[in-house]
Amino acid sequence: MDRISENCPVDDALGVLVGKWKHMILLYLLQEGTKRFNELKRMMPGITQKMLTKQLRELEDEGIIERKVYAQVPPKVEYSITEYGRSLEPVLEAMHEWGAKHTMQKDMQQGENKSS
Repeated sequence: MDRISENCPVDDALGVLVGKWKHMILLYLLQEGTKRFNELKRMMPGITQKMLTKQLRELEDEGIIERKVYAQVPPKVEYSITEYGRSLEPVLEAMHEWGAKHTMQKDMQQGENKSS
């Protein structure tokens, strides 16, 4: 890893991924494929329509997901991961593994604190 500078690439990566729901959106699209807006909304109880729209637009602007609009009535819109977006899969897997280990570590520390 290069020396940390003002233009740290980690900042760029986090800028794309940070958002309460972005990782969930990406995981669903990576694991389950193309989804319609309402399918994504049903998969994430607690997300508002406004927030889902915002997070999807940000991911689309970054070229991570693709939005396909079908010319029909009622309108049909589908979201899918782009090839570029697929490059995030190992990053998300590594974050998932680290998060699981971190949770175990916290649980162990809390258990030690309770027995002290």
